[in-house]
Amino acid sequence: LLAVGVGQQFVDGQRRGALVGLKIRRDLLPAFPGTVDQFNQSVQFLDGAVPVFYIAGGNFVRLEGNFVTAFGPGEGVGTNTSSLSVSAIAAACDFSERVIGIHFFNPPGLMKLVEIIPAIQTSEAITQKAKTIIDSWGKITVLAKDTPGFIVNRVARPFYGEALRILDEGIADVATIDYAMKEVGGFRMGPFELMDYIGNDINYTVTETVFNAFYQDPRYKPSFTQKRLAEAGYLGRKSGKGYYDYAENAQNHAPNTDAHLAQAIFQRILVMLINEAADALFWQVASKDDIELAMTKGVNYPKGLLHWADDIGIDTCVKMLDNLYDTYHEDRYRCSPLLRRMARAQTWFFREGVWV
Repeated sequence: LLAVGVGQQFVDGQRRGALVGLKIRRDLLPAFPGTVDQFNQSVQFLDGAVPVFYIAGGNFVRLEGNFVTAFGPGEGVGTNTSSLSVSAIAAACDFSERVIGIHFFNPPGLMKLVEIIPAIQTSEAITQKAKTIIDSWGKITVLAKDTPGFIVNRVARPFYGEALRILDEGIADVATIDYAMKEVGGFRMGPFELMDYIGNDINYTVTETVFNAFYQDPRYKPSFTQKRLAEAGYLGRKSGKGYYDYAENAQNHAPNTDAHLAQAIFQRILVMLINEAADALFWQVASKDDIELAMTKGVNYPKGLLHWADDIGIDTCVKMLDNLYDTYHEDRYRCSPLLRRMARAQTWFFREGVWV
């Protein structure tokens, strides 16, 4: 396998996403939004890496024959895309059966999780080789189907989206929602703190990309609140202002610590996350064990969502989702068929036996 390099793409002097497994010829340099020096500084290749191709603005640079003939018979190409179709990238390459998605999480040196995403063209040998090599680096690998968002960027969408919906409805303010998810739910950061950390421009773009990739499924509908913040340049920590003001001596609102409100906020966001995890399992995006690993190791959730569903009770999750649907009559709140099926059969995700 050609081990992939992990670096940062520079746009207007700021980092924008990861660049991986790259080789830029001089005639392709205009595709890179920066200087040659910035490109050289932005890519740090892992040991044994052989850079291969570059993706810019969703346009794939097709590998020419002289690139492909340099490959040995057992070698493959990895792309670190977090949202683009690996199968589409593979289709733009000769020997597409050698292309595989290898999605690291930032910062890659610290984050243990790596999503392995075979394209529909990828050979089983390349998939197993990628997993074996990355496991040998001490990483935790999970296998995901080539669908929008893979595991983490799909399942995590309600953490942001439902928090924004609660804000948009005026149920609670930013500080109160973050308080609920940290103090009641045990999350390390609240959704608005995390969006400010990621950047509202980046987080909004990922949500919009997933929304469009799922044919405008309302479950992933972006928020105008976040769109307007991104348009105003209120990107979060990197701009000094987002949902919170990061200026020196800035006064941010204190949360409402009402226990009943905090519990209601937490339960609403959690059940939407559980529903998304169950649906990912229903559509065979990944195994239940890999979904749990992805969410606890990739985004540091305090507990696997499917284990959380077992603790709450599958029937309780279904009732909570049905109550939301009855309130709004929006397809956004439709219960996963898997949860409904399990509630009827009185089964668990991980526990043995039937309900007592």
